[in-house]
Amino acid sequence: MKKNWWKEAVIYEIYPRSFKDSNGDGIGDLRGVIEKLDYLKKLGVDVLWLCPVYDSPNDDYGYDIRDYRAIIKEAGTMEDFNELLVGVHDRGMKLIMDLVVNHTSDEHEWFQKSRESKENPYRDFYFWKPEKPNNWQSFFGGDAWEYDEKTGEWYLHLFTKKQPDLNWENPTVREKIYSMMRFWLNKGVDGFRMDVISLISKRTDFPDTNLDNFADVIEQVYANGPRVHEFLREMNEEVMSGYDITTVGEAVGVPKEKALLYVGDDRGELNMIFQFDHMIMDSGPGGRFDPIHRSFIQFKKIFREWDEAVSKKGWNSVYLDNHDYPRMVSRFGNDKIYRRESAKLLAMMLLTMRGTPCIFQGSELGMTNVAYPFFEDYRDVETRHAKEAWVKAGKDPDELLKYVQKYSRDNARTPMQWNRNKHAGFTEGSPWMKVNPNYMTINAKDSVNDQNSIFWFYNRLITIRKNNPVLVYGEYEQTDGDHSQLFSYIREDEDDLLHILLNFSDELCDISDINLEGVELILTNQLESELHQNHLLPWEARIYQL
Repeated sequence: MKKNWWKEAVIYEIYPRSFKDSNGDGIGDLRGVIEKLDYLKKLGVDVLWLCPVYDSPNDDYGYDIRDYRAIIKEAGTMEDFNELLVGVHDRGMKLIMDLVVNHTSDEHEWFQKSRESKENPYRDFYFWKPEKPNNWQSFFGGDAWEYDEKTGEWYLHLFTKKQPDLNWENPTVREKIYSMMRFWLNKGVDGFRMDVISLISKRTDFPDTNLDNFADVIEQVYANGPRVHEFLREMNEEVMSGYDITTVGEAVGVPKEKALLYVGDDRGELNMIFQFDHMIMDSGPGGRFDPIHRSFIQFKKIFREWDEAVSKKGWNSVYLDNHDYPRMVSRFGNDKIYRRESAKLLAMMLLTMRGTPCIFQGSELGMTNVAYPFFEDYRDVETRHAKEAWVKAGKDPDELLKYVQKYSRDNARTPMQWNRNKHAGFTEGSPWMKVNPNYMTINAKDSVNDQNSIFWFYNRLITIRKNNPVLVYGEYEQTDGDHSQLFSYIREDEDDLLHILLNFSDELCDISDINLEGVELILTNQLESELHQNHLLPWEARIYQL
Protein backbone atom coordinates (compact mmCIF):
# COMPACT_ATOMS: atom_id res chain seq x y z
CA MET A 1 0.00 0.00 0.00
CA LYS A 2 1.30 3.44 -0.94
CA LYS A 3 2.21 5.51 2.11
CA ASN A 4 1.05 9.13 2.46
CA TRP A 5 1.20 11.68 5.26
CA TRP A 6 -2.57 12.13 5.18
CA LYS A 7 -3.14 8.42 5.79
CA GLU A 8 -1.00 8.62 8.93
CA ALA A 9 -2.54 11.88 10.18
CA VAL A 10 -5.16 12.48 12.86
CA ILE A 11 -7.60 15.27 11.93
CA TYR A 12 -9.25 17.59 14.46
CA GLU A 13 -12.33 19.51 13.34
CA ILE A 14 -12.74 23.06 14.63
CA TYR A 15 -16.15 24.76 14.45
CA PRO A 16 -14.70 28.26 15.01
CA ARG A 17 -17.93 29.97 16.05
CA SER A 18 -18.07 27.72 19.13
CA PHE A 19 -14.39 27.06 19.80
CA LYS A 20 -12.95 30.08 21.66
CA ASP A 21 -13.94 33.75 21.75
CA SER A 22 -10.98 36.12 22.20
CA ASN A 23 -12.72 39.51 22.22
CA GLY A 24 -15.85 39.09 24.34
CA ASP A 25 -18.47 39.36 21.59
CA GLY A 26 -19.75 35.86 22.38
CA ILE A 27 -18.63 34.36 19.05
CA GLY A 28 -15.56 32.19 18.56
CA ASP A 29 -12.86 33.63 16.33
CA LEU A 30 -9.47 33.02 14.76
CA ARG A 31 -7.51 34.56 17.62
CA GLY A 32 -9.34 32.16 19.92
CA VAL A 33 -8.05 29.27 17.83
CA ILE A 34 -4.53 30.75 17.97
CA GLU A 35 -4.78 30.83 21.78
CA LYS A 36 -5.49 27.09 21.86
CA LEU A 37 -2.88 25.78 19.41
CA ASP A 38 -0.66 24.53 22.22
CA TYR A 39 -3.63 22.64 23.66
CA LEU A 40 -4.19 20.94 20.29
CA LYS A 41 -0.50 20.15 19.96
CA LYS A 42 -0.59 18.60 23.44
CA LEU A 43 -3.53 16.43 22.40
CA GLY A 44 -1.36 15.08 19.59
CA VAL A 45 -3.41 15.81 16.47
CA ASP A 46 -1.70 16.58 13.13
CA VAL A 47 -4.27 18.32 10.93
CA LEU A 48 -6.77 21.01 11.88
CA TRP A 49 -9.91 21.19 9.75
CA LEU A 50 -11.27 24.73 10.04
CA CYS A 51 -14.98 25.06 9.31
CA PRO A 52 -15.87 28.14 7.21
CA VAL A 53 -14.52 31.52 8.30
CA TYR A 54 -15.26 33.23 4.98
CA ASP A 55 -17.44 36.34 4.79
CA SER A 56 -21.05 35.21 5.24
CA PRO A 57 -24.47 36.51 6.31
CA ASN A 58 -24.70 33.40 8.52
CA ASP A 59 -28.01 31.99 7.36
CA ASP A 60 -26.34 28.57 7.75
CA TYR A 61 -23.50 29.81 9.96
CA GLY A 62 -20.78 30.16 7.36
CA TYR A 63 -21.90 27.55 4.84
CA ASP A 64 -23.54 30.39 2.89
CA ILE A 65 -20.53 32.29 1.56
CA ARG A 66 -20.71 35.91 0.46
CA ASP A 67 -17.03 36.34 -0.40
CA TYR A 68 -14.65 33.39 -0.78
CA ARG A 69 -11.55 35.57 -0.42
CA ALA A 70 -12.48 37.50 2.72
CA ILE A 71 -12.72 36.61 6.42
CA ILE A 72 -16.04 37.19 8.18
CA LYS A 73 -15.64 40.14 10.57
CA GLU A 74 -16.75 38.24 13.66
CA ALA A 75 -13.93 35.70 13.06
CA GLY A 76 -11.25 38.39 12.65
CA THR A 77 -9.09 39.52 9.77
CA MET A 78 -6.96 38.02 7.04
CA GLU A 79 -3.95 39.00 9.16
CA ASP A 80 -5.38 36.83 11.95
CA PHE A 81 -5.77 33.96 9.50
CA ASN A 82 -2.20 34.35 8.27
CA GLU A 83 -0.95 34.33 11.87
CA LEU A 84 -3.00 31.21 12.60
CA LEU A 85 -1.53 29.42 9.59
CA VAL A 86 2.02 30.27 10.68
CA GLY A 87 1.24 29.12 14.22
CA VAL A 88 -0.13 25.80 12.99
CA HIS A 89 2.90 25.16 10.76
CA ASP A 90 5.37 26.25 13.44
CA ARG A 91 3.97 23.49 15.67
CA GLY A 92 4.38 20.86 12.99
CA MET A 93 0.67 20.65 12.24
CA LYS A 94 -1.29 21.28 9.04
CA LEU A 95 -4.46 23.26 8.29
CA ILE A 96 -7.23 22.34 5.86
CA MET A 97 -10.07 24.68 4.93
CA ASP A 98 -13.73 23.99 4.29
CA LEU A 99 -14.44 24.27 0.56
CA VAL A 100 -18.12 25.13 -0.02
CA VAL A 101 -18.70 25.24 -3.77
CA ASN A 102 -22.04 23.51 -4.36
CA HIS A 103 -23.71 26.81 -3.54
CA THR A 104 -23.02 30.38 -2.46
CA SER A 105 -24.94 32.89 -0.39
CA ASP A 106 -27.66 34.79 -2.21
CA GLU A 107 -25.69 37.86 -1.12
CA HIS A 108 -22.62 36.78 -3.12
CA GLU A 109 -21.74 39.19 -5.91
CA TRP A 110 -22.26 36.45 -8.50
CA PHE A 111 -25.86 35.86 -7.44
CA GLN A 112 -26.63 39.54 -7.00
CA LYS A 113 -25.61 40.09 -10.63
CA SER A 114 -27.31 36.89 -11.71
CA ARG A 115 -30.71 38.07 -10.49
CA GLU A 116 -30.43 41.54 -12.07
CA SER A 117 -31.75 40.40 -15.44
CA LYS A 118 -32.13 37.37 -17.65
CA GLU A 119 -29.45 38.73 -19.97
CA ASN A 120 -26.83 39.35 -17.30
CA PRO A 121 -23.55 37.47 -18.00
CA TYR A 122 -23.78 35.96 -14.48
CA ARG A 123 -27.28 34.58 -15.07
CA ASP A 124 -25.87 31.17 -16.04
CA PHE A 125 -23.82 30.93 -12.83
CA TYR A 126 -26.97 29.50 -11.20
CA PHE A 127 -30.01 27.46 -12.24
CA TRP A 128 -32.89 29.70 -13.33
CA LYS A 129 -36.15 28.36 -14.78
CA PRO A 130 -39.25 30.20 -16.11
CA GLU A 131 -41.45 27.55 -14.51
CA LYS A 132 -40.74 25.34 -11.52
CA PRO A 133 -39.41 22.22 -13.32
CA ASN A 134 -39.89 19.52 -10.69
CA ASN A 135 -40.93 18.58 -7.16
CA TRP A 136 -37.47 18.63 -5.58
CA GLN A 137 -37.37 19.31 -1.86
CA SER A 138 -34.64 21.08 0.12
CA PHE A 139 -32.42 19.19 2.57
CA PHE A 140 -33.88 21.46 5.25
CA GLY A 141 -37.51 20.88 4.22
CA GLY A 142 -39.78 22.72 1.81
CA ASP A 143 -39.45 23.46 -1.88
CA ALA A 144 -35.97 23.48 -3.46
CA TRP A 145 -37.09 26.17 -5.94
CA GLU A 146 -37.58 29.82 -4.96
CA TYR A 147 -39.50 32.36 -7.03
CA ASP A 148 -37.68 35.63 -7.66
CA GLU A 149 -40.07 38.48 -8.44
CA LYS A 150 -37.47 40.73 -10.06
CA THR A 151 -37.09 38.56 -13.16
CA GLY A 152 -40.13 36.34 -12.70
CA GLU A 153 -38.17 33.06 -12.61
CA TRP A 154 -37.29 30.30 -10.17
CA TYR A 155 -33.81 29.39 -8.89
CA LEU A 156 -32.59 26.12 -7.39
CA HIS A 157 -31.42 25.80 -3.77
CA LEU A 158 -30.91 22.32 -2.34
CA PHE A 159 -30.38 23.92 1.08
CA THR A 160 -31.89 27.20 2.34
CA LYS A 161 -33.32 29.75 -0.08
CA LYS A 162 -30.33 31.93 0.79
CA GLN A 163 -28.00 29.22 -0.58
CA PRO A 164 -28.55 29.11 -4.37
CA ASP A 165 -26.83 26.21 -6.13
CA LEU A 166 -23.98 27.01 -8.51
CA ASN A 167 -24.17 25.82 -12.10
CA TRP A 168 -21.06 23.70 -12.56
CA GLU A 169 -22.05 23.12 -16.18
CA ASN A 170 -20.73 26.65 -16.81
CA PRO A 171 -16.93 26.46 -17.34
CA THR A 172 -16.52 30.07 -16.13
CA VAL A 173 -17.96 29.07 -12.76
CA ARG A 174 -15.43 26.26 -12.50
CA GLU A 175 -12.53 28.53 -13.51
CA LYS A 176 -13.49 31.06 -10.81
CA ILE A 177 -13.69 28.30 -8.19
CA TYR A 178 -10.29 26.92 -9.18
CA SER A 179 -8.77 30.40 -9.00
CA MET A 180 -10.20 30.82 -5.50
CA MET A 181 -8.76 27.46 -4.42
CA ARG A 182 -5.30 28.49 -5.66
CA PHE A 183 -5.62 31.72 -3.65
CA TRP A 184 -5.82 29.73 -0.40
CA LEU A 185 -3.31 27.04 -1.39
CA ASN A 186 -0.77 29.69 -2.33
CA LYS A 187 -1.11 31.02 1.20
CA GLY A 188 0.06 27.62 2.42
CA VAL A 189 -3.20 25.90 3.28
CA ASP A 190 -2.69 22.11 3.32
CA GLY A 191 -5.89 20.96 1.67
CA PHE A 192 -9.67 21.06 1.71
CA ARG A 193 -12.62 19.31 3.26
CA MET A 194 -15.16 19.62 0.46
CA ASP A 195 -18.71 20.34 1.56
CA VAL A 196 -21.42 18.20 -0.15
CA ILE A 197 -19.05 17.74 -3.08
CA SER A 198 -21.05 14.77 -4.37
CA LEU A 199 -23.91 17.16 -5.30
CA ILE A 200 -22.09 19.54 -7.65
CA SER A 201 -23.22 17.83 -10.88
CA LYS A 202 -26.96 18.21 -11.42
CA ARG A 203 -29.25 16.05 -13.53
CA THR A 204 -30.06 18.84 -15.94
CA ASP A 205 -33.23 17.18 -17.20
CA PHE A 206 -34.47 17.88 -13.66
CA PRO A 207 -36.63 14.75 -13.22
CA ASP A 208 -39.38 14.58 -10.60
CA THR A 209 -38.72 12.32 -7.62
CA ASN A 210 -41.25 9.66 -6.64
CA LEU A 211 -39.28 8.27 -3.71
CA ASP A 212 -40.71 8.28 -0.18
CA ASN A 213 -37.35 8.06 1.58
CA PHE A 214 -35.33 11.28 1.38
CA ALA A 215 -32.05 9.35 1.70
CA ASP A 216 -32.98 7.54 -1.54
CA VAL A 217 -33.75 10.89 -3.19
CA ILE A 218 -30.30 12.16 -2.24
CA GLU A 219 -28.48 9.09 -3.53
CA GLN A 220 -30.46 8.54 -6.71
CA VAL A 221 -31.32 12.10 -7.76
CA TYR A 222 -29.21 14.77 -6.06
CA ALA A 223 -25.82 13.06 -5.65
CA ASN A 224 -23.49 11.26 -8.07
CA GLY A 225 -24.61 13.38 -11.02
CA PRO A 226 -23.60 12.64 -14.61
CA ARG A 227 -20.52 14.89 -14.66
CA VAL A 228 -19.38 14.79 -11.02
CA HIS A 229 -16.27 12.70 -11.75
CA GLU A 230 -15.38 14.77 -14.78
CA PHE A 231 -15.55 17.90 -12.61
CA LEU A 232 -13.46 16.37 -9.82
CA ARG A 233 -10.79 15.14 -12.21
CA GLU A 234 -10.65 18.57 -13.80
CA MET A 235 -10.36 20.19 -10.34
CA ASN A 236 -7.52 17.81 -9.51
CA GLU A 237 -5.69 18.49 -12.76
CA GLU A 238 -6.20 22.25 -12.63
CA VAL A 239 -5.53 22.76 -8.91
CA MET A 240 -4.76 19.96 -6.46
CA SER A 241 -2.12 18.11 -8.48
CA GLY A 242 0.21 21.10 -8.17
CA TYR A 243 0.38 20.98 -4.36
CA ASP A 244 1.26 18.50 -1.59
CA ILE A 245 -2.16 18.62 0.03
CA THR A 246 -5.02 16.36 1.08
CA THR A 247 -8.67 16.37 0.07
CA VAL A 248 -11.62 14.96 2.01
CA GLY A 249 -14.98 14.93 0.28
CA GLU A 250 -18.26 15.07 2.19
CA ALA A 251 -19.86 12.24 0.25
CA VAL A 252 -23.54 12.63 1.05
CA GLY A 253 -25.52 10.13 -1.00
CA VAL A 254 -22.48 8.10 -2.08
CA PRO A 255 -23.01 4.35 -1.50
CA LYS A 256 -20.03 2.07 -0.87
CA GLU A 257 -20.43 0.60 -4.36
CA LYS A 258 -19.50 3.98 -5.86
CA ALA A 259 -16.86 5.02 -3.33
CA LEU A 260 -13.84 4.01 -5.39
CA LEU A 261 -15.06 6.22 -8.22
CA TYR A 262 -14.24 9.11 -5.89
CA VAL A 263 -11.15 7.84 -4.05
CA GLY A 264 -9.62 5.09 -6.19
CA ASP A 265 -5.84 5.39 -6.50
CA ASP A 266 -6.16 5.47 -10.28
CA ARG A 267 -8.99 8.00 -10.44
CA GLY A 268 -7.21 11.32 -9.87
CA GLU A 269 -10.11 12.78 -7.88
CA LEU A 270 -10.14 12.81 -4.04
CA ASN A 271 -7.91 11.29 -1.35
CA MET A 272 -10.76 10.19 0.91
CA ILE A 273 -14.42 10.78 1.65
CA PHE A 274 -16.65 11.04 4.70
CA GLN A 275 -19.33 8.36 4.22
CA PHE A 276 -22.74 8.63 5.89
CA ASP A 277 -24.15 5.13 6.26
CA HIS A 278 -23.47 4.89 10.01
CA MET A 279 -24.67 8.46 10.56
CA ILE A 280 -28.07 8.06 8.89
CA MET A 281 -28.83 4.46 9.91
CA ASP A 282 -31.27 5.70 12.57
CA SER A 283 -32.95 8.24 10.26
CA GLY A 284 -36.38 7.27 8.97
CA PRO A 285 -37.97 8.30 5.64
CA GLY A 286 -38.42 11.84 6.96
CA GLY A 287 -34.80 12.33 7.99
CA ARG A 288 -33.11 12.86 11.33
CA PHE A 289 -36.28 13.94 13.18
CA ASP A 290 -38.06 10.77 12.04
CA PRO A 291 -35.88 8.26 13.93
CA ILE A 292 -35.93 4.49 13.61
CA HIS A 293 -34.21 1.72 15.58
CA ARG A 294 -30.44 1.48 15.14
CA SER A 295 -28.94 -2.00 15.08
CA PHE A 296 -25.51 -2.52 16.65
CA ILE A 297 -24.85 -5.43 14.30
CA GLN A 298 -25.68 -3.20 11.34
CA PHE A 299 -23.37 -0.50 12.76
CA LYS A 300 -20.43 -2.93 12.74
CA LYS A 301 -21.38 -4.26 9.32
CA ILE A 302 -21.22 -0.77 7.83
CA PHE A 303 -17.61 -0.31 8.92
CA ARG A 304 -16.64 -3.77 7.69
CA GLU A 305 -18.26 -3.31 4.29
CA TRP A 306 -16.82 0.17 3.76
CA ASP A 307 -13.35 -1.14 4.58
CA GLU A 308 -13.83 -3.99 2.10
CA ALA A 309 -15.14 -1.61 -0.56
CA VAL A 310 -12.41 1.02 -0.37
CA SER A 311 -9.22 0.05 1.40
CA LYS A 312 -7.57 -2.13 -1.23
CA LYS A 313 -7.48 0.56 -3.93
CA GLY A 314 -8.38 3.73 -2.05
CA TRP A 315 -8.69 5.18 1.43
CA ASN A 316 -11.34 5.67 4.10
CA SER A 317 -11.80 8.35 6.69
CA VAL A 318 -13.36 7.48 10.05
CA TYR A 319 -15.54 9.70 12.24
CA LEU A 320 -18.31 9.28 14.80
CA ASP A 321 -19.54 12.87 15.14
CA ASN A 322 -19.03 16.31 13.62
CA HIS A 323 -20.71 19.73 13.41
CA ASP A 324 -23.73 18.19 11.64
CA TYR A 325 -24.49 15.32 14.05
CA PRO A 326 -25.07 14.76 17.78
CA ARG A 327 -22.24 14.15 20.23
CA MET A 328 -20.88 10.65 19.78
CA VAL A 329 -20.91 9.71 23.47
CA SER A 330 -24.62 10.62 23.65
CA ARG A 331 -25.45 8.81 20.44
CA PHE A 332 -23.28 5.70 20.42
CA GLY A 333 -22.23 5.50 24.07
CA ASN A 334 -23.83 6.01 27.48
CA ASP A 335 -23.50 9.66 28.47
CA LYS A 336 -24.97 9.13 31.94
CA ILE A 337 -23.61 6.23 34.04
CA TYR A 338 -20.69 5.28 31.78
CA ARG A 339 -19.80 8.55 30.11
CA ARG A 340 -16.05 8.33 30.72
CA GLU A 341 -15.82 4.65 29.86
CA SER A 342 -17.91 4.87 26.70
CA ALA A 343 -16.18 8.05 25.51
CA LYS A 344 -12.85 6.26 25.84
CA LEU A 345 -14.20 3.15 24.11
CA LEU A 346 -15.40 5.24 21.16
CA ALA A 347 -12.01 6.94 21.03
CA MET A 348 -10.34 3.53 20.83
CA MET A 349 -12.60 2.52 17.97
CA LEU A 350 -12.02 5.81 16.14
CA LEU A 351 -8.24 5.59 16.38
CA THR A 352 -7.76 1.88 15.65
CA MET A 353 -9.88 1.46 12.50
CA ARG A 354 -8.27 1.54 9.05
CA GLY A 355 -8.68 5.06 7.68
CA THR A 356 -7.76 8.60 8.67
CA PRO A 357 -9.56 9.44 11.95
CA CYS A 358 -11.30 12.77 12.48
CA ILE A 359 -11.95 14.02 16.02
CA PHE A 360 -14.61 16.71 16.52
CA GLN A 361 -13.85 19.48 19.03
CA GLY A 362 -14.88 18.50 22.54
CA SER A 363 -15.04 14.76 21.90
CA GLU A 364 -11.64 14.52 23.60
CA LEU A 365 -13.42 15.80 26.74
CA GLY A 366 -16.45 13.55 26.42
CA MET A 367 -18.76 16.53 25.76
CA THR A 368 -22.42 15.49 25.58
CA ASN A 369 -25.68 16.50 23.92
CA VAL A 370 -27.29 19.53 25.52
CA ALA A 371 -31.09 18.89 25.36
CA TYR A 372 -32.21 22.51 25.65
CA PRO A 373 -35.69 22.70 27.24
CA PHE A 374 -37.10 25.24 24.74
CA PHE A 375 -37.05 25.67 20.97
CA GLU A 376 -35.96 29.27 21.51
CA ASP A 377 -32.55 28.02 22.70
CA TYR A 378 -31.82 26.34 19.34
CA ARG A 379 -29.99 28.30 16.62
CA ASP A 380 -29.67 25.82 13.74
CA VAL A 381 -31.59 26.61 10.57
CA GLU A 382 -32.45 22.94 10.04
CA THR A 383 -34.08 22.72 13.48
CA ARG A 384 -36.02 25.95 12.91
CA HIS A 385 -37.28 24.76 9.52
CA ALA A 386 -38.31 21.43 11.03
CA LYS A 387 -40.45 23.17 13.63
CA GLU A 388 -42.13 25.32 10.97
CA ALA A 389 -42.95 22.23 8.90
CA TRP A 390 -44.15 20.34 11.97
CA VAL A 391 -46.54 23.12 12.99
CA LYS A 392 -47.74 23.60 9.40
CA ALA A 393 -48.63 19.90 9.33
CA GLY A 394 -50.72 20.33 12.48
CA LYS A 395 -48.46 18.18 14.65
CA ASP A 396 -47.54 18.80 18.29
CA PRO A 397 -44.18 20.63 18.44
CA ASP A 398 -43.50 19.22 21.91
CA GLU A 399 -43.21 15.80 20.28
CA LEU A 400 -40.64 17.21 17.83
CA LEU A 401 -38.68 18.79 20.71
CA LYS A 402 -37.92 15.30 22.06
CA TYR A 403 -36.29 14.39 18.73
CA VAL A 404 -34.52 17.75 18.46
CA GLN A 405 -32.96 17.24 21.88
CA LYS A 406 -31.41 13.99 20.66
CA TYR A 407 -30.61 14.71 17.01
CA SER A 408 -30.27 18.46 16.38
CA ARG A 409 -27.00 19.70 14.91
CA ASP A 410 -26.84 22.20 17.78
CA ASN A 411 -25.88 19.35 20.12
CA ALA A 412 -22.40 19.49 18.59
CA ARG A 413 -22.30 23.27 18.28
CA THR A 414 -22.56 24.30 21.92
CA PRO A 415 -19.52 26.34 23.02
CA MET A 416 -16.35 24.45 23.84
CA GLN A 417 -16.03 23.83 27.59
CA TRP A 418 -12.61 25.15 28.60
CA ASN A 419 -12.89 25.54 32.40
CA ARG A 420 -15.28 26.12 35.31
CA ASN A 421 -15.45 29.88 34.81
CA LYS A 422 -18.63 31.62 33.65
CA HIS A 423 -19.73 30.37 30.22
CA ALA A 424 -17.15 27.57 30.55
CA GLY A 425 -14.34 29.99 29.75
CA PHE A 426 -15.55 30.21 26.15
CA THR A 427 -16.24 33.95 26.31
CA GLU A 428 -16.22 36.87 28.70
CA GLY A 429 -19.36 38.15 26.96
CA SER A 430 -22.73 36.55 26.24
CA PRO A 431 -22.29 33.39 24.15
CA TRP A 432 -24.07 33.15 20.80
CA MET A 433 -25.50 29.83 21.99
CA LYS A 434 -26.03 28.71 25.57
CA VAL A 435 -23.23 26.65 27.07
CA ASN A 436 -24.06 23.09 28.13
CA PRO A 437 -24.64 23.41 31.91
CA ASN A 438 -22.50 20.33 32.63
CA TYR A 439 -19.28 22.33 32.05
CA MET A 440 -18.56 22.32 35.79
CA THR A 441 -17.77 18.60 35.53
CA ILE A 442 -16.75 18.37 31.84
CA ASN A 443 -14.08 20.85 30.79
CA ALA A 444 -10.60 20.99 29.30
CA LYS A 445 -8.77 22.36 32.32
CA ASP A 446 -9.88 19.54 34.60
CA SER A 447 -9.21 16.98 31.85
CA VAL A 448 -5.66 18.13 31.16
CA ASN A 449 -4.92 18.03 34.91
CA ASP A 450 -6.23 14.45 35.27
CA GLN A 451 -3.93 11.76 33.86
CA ASN A 452 -6.88 9.31 33.76
CA SER A 453 -9.07 11.68 31.75
CA ILE A 454 -10.60 11.14 28.34
CA PHE A 455 -8.21 13.79 26.97
CA TRP A 456 -5.10 11.83 27.95
CA PHE A 457 -6.69 8.60 26.73
CA TYR A 458 -6.98 10.21 23.28
CA ASN A 459 -3.37 11.33 23.57
CA ARG A 460 -2.20 7.79 24.40
CA LEU A 461 -4.22 6.32 21.54
CA ILE A 462 -2.78 8.83 19.07
CA THR A 463 0.73 7.96 20.29
CA ILE A 464 0.04 4.23 19.94
CA ARG A 465 -1.29 4.81 16.42
CA LYS A 466 1.81 6.76 15.42
CA ASN A 467 4.14 4.12 16.89
CA ASN A 468 2.33 1.19 15.28
CA PRO A 469 2.07 1.47 11.49
CA VAL A 470 -0.15 -1.63 11.56
CA LEU A 471 -2.95 0.66 12.83
CA VAL A 472 -2.60 2.75 9.68
CA TYR A 473 -1.70 0.32 6.92
CA GLY A 474 -2.50 -3.09 8.38
CA GLU A 475 -5.37 -5.34 7.32
CA TYR A 476 -8.70 -5.05 9.14
CA GLU A 477 -10.71 -8.13 10.07
CA GLN A 478 -13.85 -8.19 12.21
CA THR A 479 -13.77 -11.25 14.49
CA ASP A 480 -16.85 -11.05 16.74
CA GLY A 481 -19.26 -13.10 14.61
CA ASP A 482 -21.95 -10.41 14.83
CA HIS A 483 -22.03 -10.50 18.63
CA SER A 484 -24.82 -8.40 20.15
CA GLN A 485 -22.48 -6.59 22.59
CA LEU A 486 -18.92 -7.10 21.40
CA PHE A 487 -17.07 -5.29 18.63
CA SER A 488 -13.86 -7.27 18.10
CA TYR A 489 -11.38 -6.85 15.27
CA ILE A 490 -7.77 -7.51 14.34
CA ARG A 491 -5.28 -5.15 12.69
CA GLU A 492 -2.47 -7.16 11.14
CA ASP A 493 0.53 -6.77 8.86
CA GLU A 494 3.60 -8.94 8.24
CA ASP A 495 5.30 -7.60 11.39
CA ASP A 496 2.54 -7.05 13.91
CA LEU A 497 -0.92 -8.06 15.11
CA LEU A 498 -3.21 -6.03 17.36
CA HIS A 499 -6.54 -7.27 18.70
CA ILE A 500 -9.15 -4.70 19.75
CA LEU A 501 -12.04 -5.67 22.06
CA LEU A 502 -14.91 -3.22 22.67
CA ASN A 503 -17.96 -3.92 24.85
CA PHE A 504 -20.71 -1.66 23.47
CA SER A 505 -23.13 -2.26 26.35
CA ASP A 506 -24.05 -1.58 29.98
CA GLU A 507 -23.66 -5.28 30.79
CA LEU A 508 -20.77 -7.66 31.35
CA CYS A 509 -19.59 -9.25 28.11
CA ASP A 510 -18.38 -12.84 28.09
CA ILE A 511 -15.04 -13.24 26.27
CA SER A 512 -14.09 -16.63 27.69
CA ASP A 513 -13.94 -18.12 24.19
CA ILE A 514 -11.29 -15.60 23.04
CA ASN A 515 -7.74 -16.90 23.37
CA LEU A 516 -5.68 -14.30 25.23
CA GLU A 517 -2.65 -16.51 25.81
CA GLY A 518 0.65 -14.99 24.78
CA VAL A 519 -0.73 -11.52 24.18
CA GLU A 520 0.25 -8.26 25.87
CA LEU A 521 -2.30 -5.67 27.01
CA ILE A 522 -1.31 -2.35 25.38
CA LEU A 523 -4.14 -0.14 26.65
CA THR A 524 -7.47 -0.37 28.43
CA ASN A 525 -10.01 2.19 29.60
CA GLN A 526 -10.38 0.41 32.94
CA LEU A 527 -8.08 0.00 35.93
CA GLU A 528 -5.89 -3.00 35.19
CA SER A 529 -6.54 -4.27 38.72
CA GLU A 530 -10.23 -4.67 37.81
CA LEU A 531 -9.70 -6.56 34.57
CA HIS A 532 -11.09 -10.07 34.25
CA GLN A 533 -9.83 -12.68 31.82
CA ASN A 534 -13.28 -14.05 31.01
CA HIS A 535 -15.38 -10.93 30.62
CA LEU A 536 -15.33 -7.25 29.77
CA LEU A 537 -16.86 -4.71 32.14
CA PRO A 538 -19.60 -2.41 30.81
CA TRP A 539 -18.13 -0.22 28.04
CA GLU A 540 -14.69 -1.73 28.55
CA ALA A 541 -12.16 -1.39 25.74
CA ARG A 542 -8.82 -3.17 25.32
CA ILE A 543 -5.97 -3.34 22.82
CA TYR A 544 -3.83 -6.48 22.85
CA GLN A 545 -0.59 -7.07 20.97
CA LEU A 546 0.56 -10.52 19.93
